[in-house]
Amino acid sequence: MKQRCLALLQSCASMNELRQIHAQLHSLGLAGDRFLASEMLRFCALSPRGNICYARSLILSLVDPMLSSWNHVIRGYSQSDLPREALLIFIQMRRRGHLPNELTFPFVLKACANLMALQLGMQIHAGTLKGGVHHVVYVQNALMNLYGSCGQIDETRRLFDGMSLRTVVSWNTILSACISNSLPEEWSDIFLRMRSCGFEPDQTTYVILLSAGAELGRLSFGKWLHGQIIESELPINVQLGTAIVNMYAKCGLVTYASRVFDRMPVKNVWTWSSMILGLAQHGSAREAIELFQQMKNASVRPNYVTFLGVLCACSHAGLVDDGYKFFHEMVEDYGINPMMTHYSAMVDVLGRKGHLLEAYDFIQKMPIEPDAVVWRTLLSACQLHAAKDVNEIGKEANRRLLVLEPKRSGNYVMAANLYSEEGLWEEAARLRRMMREEGLKKVPGESCIEVAGIVCRFISGDDSCNNTGSICKILNGLELHMKMPYSFSMDCR
Repeated sequence: MKQRCLALLQSCASMNELRQIHAQLHSLGLAGDRFLASEMLRFCALSPRGNICYARSLILSLVDPMLSSWNHVIRGYSQSDLPREALLIFIQMRRRGHLPNELTFPFVLKACANLMALQLGMQIHAGTLKGGVHHVVYVQNALMNLYGSCGQIDETRRLFDGMSLRTVVSWNTILSACISNSLPEEWSDIFLRMRSCGFEPDQTTYVILLSAGAELGRLSFGKWLHGQIIESELPINVQLGTAIVNMYAKCGLVTYASRVFDRMPVKNVWTWSSMILGLAQHGSAREAIELFQQMKNASVRPNYVTFLGVLCACSHAGLVDDGYKFFHEMVEDYGINPMMTHYSAMVDVLGRKGHLLEAYDFIQKMPIEPDAVVWRTLLSACQLHAAKDVNEIGKEANRRLLVLEPKRSGNYVMAANLYSEEGLWEEAARLRRMMREEGLKKVPGESCIEVAGIVCRFISGDDSCNNTGSICKILNGLELHMKMPYSFSMDCR
């Protein structure tokens, strides 16, 4: 009978089936069997069709669960949106006298990394030393992930350099740590070392590198990675496909992103969200909103990033009513609590359209304390639109900003420019005087462009570049042509 029940659990396909089997085990007096309970917990905690909360209730009801049972639940929570629960289950496990093994520690450390709980993670690290499992490769990988996630790059390097055996996961972890800690030269070197040591990049490697290329706007690097993926005939799973879409979208090649998106046989919420956000940010707001509707028609449930993209689209297209509609849909239909970025996006929707009083009123009604980004968005809108009450609203936004970020020079500059445009010279002079008294200097504006794989950076007021004279001549020529009241053609051959 026990073997038959085990076979039923191993073939279980839904929580409904599992509950029926669990009830049958109770009637047979087998509900407390450790092996059967472990199999139930494996399904509940680790299957996409499981229920992690059911797993929690089940393991806490057992008299003496197996260590593998605890590991299943800890692993399930560490991979969920509730990593703190993994730590609470770990504490319960220790209180009941169970010692963790090399399979327990990686997922406890993963939970610490997700929570950025460095101090607790260091205590767990000490536990790996005491338990004699610190040399196990997947424990070392988890430790590197912890320290890298918490910004401790030196400790991450020390662990990596001390490894006697490395896997692709080890290389991916150190790559991710260098990228998340803004060390582009180091991760480039590590990627080359990885290849020279005979390790072939896997899907995760390319996801990490494509994400780095997207954040840096390195289009040529992203294209090269895409070419490497195609050349290596590496299967493009949904995570890798999403990373490619995201890279092209963030680098401004929305047509390329759309092409990859359309060819993906399987898309998840992040794929749709990346495409929607890319369209919204690069002049295709209407298409972004249409794609959002297609996403819902495909029965894909939107998340917080999706709605951020849709609100961004409404802002660029000046769709105030739609902005309100989507904001309320997010809360009322999908139960998503707005984050600060959503409130800021909604203020931008109103501010860009010139609804400054409405934007100010929206901020006043926020259930959470608005941060500096929200007030800066409003102040920026005040600069764009001259209105009867813009002076008072701008003053209030500026006052809040200086309280929240008293050392940020850009806040003073924005407000001073606003007052200057309104002819309030004394107010503008007062703010610039405050800047001098605080010892703050205006951060020079800068821009960069990638040409033939080389990133060229331009800083306002910097004439140290050898080509400054030629650049200025071309810019002056373009400015002159732009001012001419007739059409023209420029032969750029």
